[in-house]
This record gives sequence, structure tokens and C-alpha cells, in this order.
Amino acid sequence: MSTDPASRLPSAVAAVVDVVARSRGVVAVTLGGSRSTGGVDEASDWDLGVFYRSAIDLGPLTELGTVHPPGSWGRFMNGGAWLEVDGVEIDVILRDLDVVDEWSSRARRGDYEVDQLLGYLAGFPSYTLLAEVASSQVLTGSLDIDTAYPEALAREAASRWGFQRDFTLDYARMHARRGDVLATIGNLARAAMEEAHRRMALRQQWVLNEKRLLATAGLVELPILGPDAGSEAFVNDFAAALTD
Repeated sequence: MSTDPASRLPSAVAAVVDVVARSRGVVAVTLGGSRSTGGVDEASDWDLGVFYRSAIDLGPLTELGTVHPPGSWGRFMNGGAWLEVDGVEIDVILRDLDVVDEWSSRARRGDYEVDQLLGYLAGFPSYTLLAEVASSQVLTGSLDIDTAYPEALAREAASRWGFQRDFTLDYARMHARRGDVLATIGNLARAAMEEAHRRMALRQQWVLNEKRLLATAGLVELPILGPDAGSEAFVNDFAAALTD
């Protein structure tokens, strides 16, 4: 059996890889997400990372569907396309290597920033760009990036995520005292994700997104929401479970 990941792609995915790989400016195309890490389920699509330097010709890709150009999804998420080719769902994610190199270098020094993006509770840390490279399989081209988890990042991220968790829990208590149940629960959910990030940083284990993050971090026995979920007593029980 071939060990080349490109040889195991469905024909529809391979066709998209071929299109983007031949586009001007593209340095490498990678297979990312659950198809690369092994966490595939029935809802899994195909994630293709398209790494380019400075500029990219999106003309060939636009023939396959709507393309969101660089920057339209934010400074970290950048841009891309959600395609369906011959019934196969394919996510194309654009990555500017100049941006990836910059934030990877900062991550090695323990420096990062977090942006609030749609679909994320705790936000999107800039070191995710390095995590994506570390967790992907190169299909075409090459990437010369050191993907070892930096010691400095592990220390700083664990400390900052722990601080954010505690801050968020304090806000959950404030909302509970005011009787705002929904805001209380929302802050508890965010605090759980922040604690999960903290644990993963301590383990020096990369995080790609928040899918299955709680389970991966070992947060599977948190208090179940019930009639008292909006009370300060419940918040305290939830906080104790998080920090146990």
C-alpha cells in the first residue's frame, strides 16, 4: 500500500489539488483536519491547505466555486472556499506563508494573540497557524517549517489561558448573581474551552480548533446543566470541576 497521502485521495479531491497546485504563487498544498490527524467521522469533509507566498492567482479555483480572497476571513483565517465537487465536500483554506512564518516565529518566543472568529468560543490563537502545519500532510510542494511545540509557548499559553479561564468564571458568577441564566451558561462554556487550551499547552499538544477539544483535554465529566445551571452555586461547582 502506498504511503503517499496524495495517492489515497478521492478523484474529486485530487482534481482540486491539481488545480490549486498549478496556480501561480502556490508553494504547497496540504491535507489537514481530521483526514490528516485520524479523527474522521461521518461529518468529516476534506480540508486542503493552500500555502502561497505573497500573492496567489485564484482564477483557476474560482472556476470550481465561490472563492473568498485573502483577508476576507480575517488576518489569521485569511480566505478560501467551501466547495462541493462530484458530491464531495472540500474546504480550501488559503495560507499566506509570510504570515505563517511571522506568527510561527513569534510562537517560538512564547508570543501570540487571539482573535474572535465566528464559530469559536475561546477564540483563534495565532499559533494555530503553526499547529496546522504540524498536523497536516504535504500533498504537493514542500514546507520548511520547524513544527516542534516551543517550550516558551507552552509556559506562556498555559499561564494566559488559566488567567482567562478564571476571569471568565468571575463573569459567570456576576451574571448568576444578576439572574442572567443564558449569559452565565455562555461564560461557563467559554471557561471550559479556555481550560482545555491550558491543558493542551501544558502537554505541548497542538490544537487546531474547538471540535472535540473538551474530550481531548480530558474534560468529559463536567457538571450537567440542570434547573440550577444559572445559580452561583452551580458556577462554583463547575469551576471546581474545571480546576480539579
